[in-house]
Amino acid sequence: MAKADSKSSNKTKKSSLEQVLNEQVANLNVLYVKIHNYHWYVKGDNFFTLHIKFEELYDEVAEKMDAVAERLLTIKGTPAATLKEYLELATIQEATGNEDPAAMVQTLIEDFATLSESFQEGIELADQEGDEATSDLLTGFKGEIEKHMWMLRSYLG
Repeated sequence: MAKADSKSSNKTKKSSLEQVLNEQVANLNVLYVKIHNYHWYVKGDNFFTLHIKFEELYDEVAEKMDAVAERLLTIKGTPAATLKEYLELATIQEATGNEDPAAMVQTLIEDFATLSESFQEGIELADQEGDEATSDLLTGFKGEIEKHMWMLRSYLG
């Protein structure tokens, strides 16, 4: 009986890790679209600075999204792959289209904080599973996101 419980426990953990990774795929996809919105619609004195920064950020977000989805496939998970699924799973909200530049930057800081927390949750679950590759991937992403948060906070002064 203990073996059955152990298998059940491992399946629950794997499901939890898969769920967290799928939430990350969804959040990264929603964020990718949101940052594109900001890139296209930013206006004002800091247009050139933010326009370029937003492009850099959405390119990086796209790479992270692909890496998380591919890692999910590697561990025999099933990544979300439709807009409907992304919107159902995401905890990050779409852009309203009415944000001023400061609100765009502040919202990105908050969205990156959401990602950082999700990456931490994924790291802990992967560590419980002995999945060092997933843990390492998310640890690197968490560090990069935290650096962006610092830079964006510095931009806002």
